[in-house]
Amino acid sequence: MIPGDLGVVATADLVRGGGASATDVARAALDRIAAGDGMLNAFTDVTADRALAEAAAIDAARARGEALGPLAGVPYAVKNLFDVAGITTLAGAAIERGKPPAARDGFLVRKMAAAGSVLTGALNMDEYAYGFTTENAHFGNVRNPHDPERSAGGSSGGSAAAVAGGLVPASLGSDTNGSIRVPASLCGLFGLKPTFGRLSRAGSYPFVASLDHLGPFARSAADLAAVYDACQGRDPDDPAQADRAPEPVSPLVGASIAGVRVAVADDHFARNGHAEAFEAVATVAGALRTKRTVTLPDAARARAAAFLVTNAEGANLHLPDLLARPQDFDPGTRDRLLCGALLPAGWVLQAQRLRRWFLDRALEVFREVDVILAPATPYSAPKLGQATVEVDGETIPVRPMLGVYTQPISFVGLPVLAVPLQRPGRMPIGVQLIAAPWNEAVLFRVAAALEADGVVSAHVSLPQA
Repeated sequence: MIPGDLGVVATADLVRGGGASATDVARAALDRIAAGDGMLNAFTDVTADRALAEAAAIDAARARGEALGPLAGVPYAVKNLFDVAGITTLAGAAIERGKPPAARDGFLVRKMAAAGSVLTGALNMDEYAYGFTTENAHFGNVRNPHDPERSAGGSSGGSAAAVAGGLVPASLGSDTNGSIRVPASLCGLFGLKPTFGRLSRAGSYPFVASLDHLGPFARSAADLAAVYDACQGRDPDDPAQADRAPEPVSPLVGASIAGVRVAVADDHFARNGHAEAFEAVATVAGALRTKRTVTLPDAARARAAAFLVTNAEGANLHLPDLLARPQDFDPGTRDRLLCGALLPAGWVLQAQRLRRWFLDRALEVFREVDVILAPATPYSAPKLGQATVEVDGETIPVRPMLGVYTQPISFVGLPVLAVPLQRPGRMPIGVQLIAAPWNEAVLFRVAAALEADGVVSAHVSLPQA
């Protein structure tokens, strides 16, 4: 029997070593999806035939004595904005249902296949990635594996729930304003938003081209590193990708963090949340023996500017459908996009100016420190359907507030690794580890050290038989 909490590295080792066939591993994952997804609603498509065919090819290669890839036999799934050959790329939207299936896999899906992984399906999300709770009017709500009455976060909610619920050991999602880090925090997972331009976005449905990132979810730092490394590679089809050679991080997991300079973000990142968010940061800071604080100046204004850019670019992308078939949108998504279509150009221009200024200030801070700690979310998972929450004595909307700490960081493309705090008996919550551009390696070193010390660990709730 293949346990549902078997991780990426352990699964690949098992298959390469002959302890289990890739076909057995794939069938076990498909059985878990069949047993558990009725409650979670994480999947919109299950690619069973493809998964079994890919697994059979791996088993045949092993029988021929061929070397297997680093992710040999590892089941995974992708947010349904990734192109998967033969499946319509839904991006969480009813409008996309009638469009032709994708002609070929997106770049990261092809990279995962080349590494030997086995695709089990496509995952639910907020419509057009515009949301933080994956309460989808067309495909239903994704439920948090640790409490089905609560949100899994979003917009990559299906990607997080599938991993935290033990259906697959890893998944891919996207992050524009926090859509990997928020569900990683609420579901208790490791999640990576790499540097803007690090991983190709070719073959994925865009939301905000100047802010979109793709990245993985997993249940350990080593597993996250293995998937991230498999996804790296130059792709001429993504003009936004930087011209940089792959920089593998897997060999650095477990390396010493001696000399790594860590500080806690204050000001904006030390308010606007519940005590549990700040306690989580304090726990990580204590484990790393740092009392140092730093200020990312005007982070609140950076977040406001991110809202403007998001609304304007998203509205421009969807304007033809907003004019021709507004009734086919989720009303909440439609209204936000319509507001974006009406924004004055001068506001958006000023937001872009602030973006440059804020990045320059952040780079100045990184001359003095290597890693900045900040909350990932202002509170743990809210109830599904919950409209408001009390923060600092004010009643505020739940959904947009979930991105209060993530939006300023993705606005300037910094790499971030979300780590889940060890909180037995409580709902998960995460902490952001933030680094300077292209320094994902230091994030993995710190995450692995925290995991080795028992400070952070993934929360897994396996489906009941």
